[in-house]
Amino acid sequence: MDDTSPHARRRTALALFAGVNATAAWGGALGLISGALSFGDDLDARLPFDSLVLAGMALGLLVAVPLTTLTVAAWVGDPRTDTLSTAVGAMLIGWIGIQMVVLHAFSWFHPIYLVVGATFVFLGGQLGPRAHGYLLVAAGSIAVAAGVGLLPQLIENSPSPAAAAAIVLTAGGIVLVVFGGRRTLHDARRAAKVLGGVGIVFGLAVVTWLIAPAVAATNVPPTQITATPPDHGLEAESVVLTTADDVELAAWYVAGETGSAVVLLHGAGSTRSDVLDQAVVLARNGYGVLMIDARGHGDSSGDAMDFGWYGDLDIAAGTEFLLTRSDVDPRRIAVVGMSMGGEEAIGATATNPAIAAVVAEGATGRTSSDKAWLSEEYGWRGAIQEPFEKAQFWVVDYLTESASPVSLRSAVADSRDTRFLLITAGEVPDEGFATEFIASGAPDRVETWNVEGAGHTGGLGTEPTQWEALVIAFLDEQLGVSP
Repeated sequence: MDDTSPHARRRTALALFAGVNATAAWGGALGLISGALSFGDDLDARLPFDSLVLAGMALGLLVAVPLTTLTVAAWVGDPRTDTLSTAVGAMLIGWIGIQMVVLHAFSWFHPIYLVVGATFVFLGGQLGPRAHGYLLVAAGSIAVAAGVGLLPQLIENSPSPAAAAAIVLTAGGIVLVVFGGRRTLHDARRAAKVLGGVGIVFGLAVVTWLIAPAVAATNVPPTQITATPPDHGLEAESVVLTTADDVELAAWYVAGETGSAVVLLHGAGSTRSDVLDQAVVLARNGYGVLMIDARGHGDSSGDAMDFGWYGDLDIAAGTEFLLTRSDVDPRRIAVVGMSMGGEEAIGATATNPAIAAVVAEGATGRTSSDKAWLSEEYGWRGAIQEPFEKAQFWVVDYLTESASPVSLRSAVADSRDTRFLLITAGEVPDEGFATEFIASGAPDRVETWNVEGAGHTGGLGTEPTQWEALVIAFLDEQLGVSP
């Protein structure tokens, strides 16, 4: 590379941009090779040959070396700089794709470096304005979608790296979409610009709708215990449960007097502290109550997943604990769940014979199959939404290690003798539609109660006397508890 060429032109900004990324890549490569960095036990196990060294070498050769070469070329003004910049950008985009295929997981680094790769391609200037525009719109749309998915981190967990990523991705992605759209439509007629702009906005909305919920569901902000059993007049034992996949779950157990016990589950974005009111009702009616922090929530370890796809494993750990208790009749175990916890409770009955009864409040669905009622209730709008739901849950399936569970309707049908009480909120019509669909799996074993005037999981707060009477009567009958 001859910096004395009469055509040499130093690209200082490009050299600095490439240099920063090259430094980061070298740091990551050396960290992986030395063992100082890791993807975490689960992701490390998915690496080819389970080798961090091999991963570090690949990062060095495929990312750090090309970025270093580009840094030098841009600094000395090598005439091949534009070609190198385009190639490096394409390689970075490919590297992100390879990572997602190999690791089968999402990190907020992925959309950031997708944008970085697109920026290098853009700065290379090898593509025409329209192609550049398409590239920037595509990269920006993915960045916005990922940023929106991470916004709960900003709301619930700031300051944090993920919260910062939410701001950078959302704001940066919007800038890329606007800039890319302008380049794409620069020479178009006015009508074409209007239509093109509408198309870009629509495309951005679709990409965000497909990706953001999946990112949010698999990147859950940490939640904290806010209240304890003594705060509600309960005497509880703190226990730790170990799931079949070696995740440790924090729990409280309140011993009962009737020989019957309940696994009590909270909803997404909350903890066992949020079901203490329900625990008080159950305990004063003689039930043993096991309140569990779902994995990744509260004091439990593991990765949180807001669609409850790990519920079978978590609930199995709970029922196994109850089966070891001398004060619990193994034939008298139920599960009571709120929202996500209710969906987990229903789903677990397909494979867990220890569950004799389920009370699920605010359960609607956790797979695309659970949305099959949309077209019937909403006509053409529902018919359009259903395939989008399938695509959205495909993204969720890709971003989580857990396999997609059976639908709630199928779980009810497969649960043999388990009885269900499904509680819905009068102020949330979709809960009623979803519950009717779920109940159709075994209508002879499902009871429903719609709480007029209640919001999501607000049954106890809205109708405390009736909630207690109905829930306790249902459990007493199904578990054989004498009044």
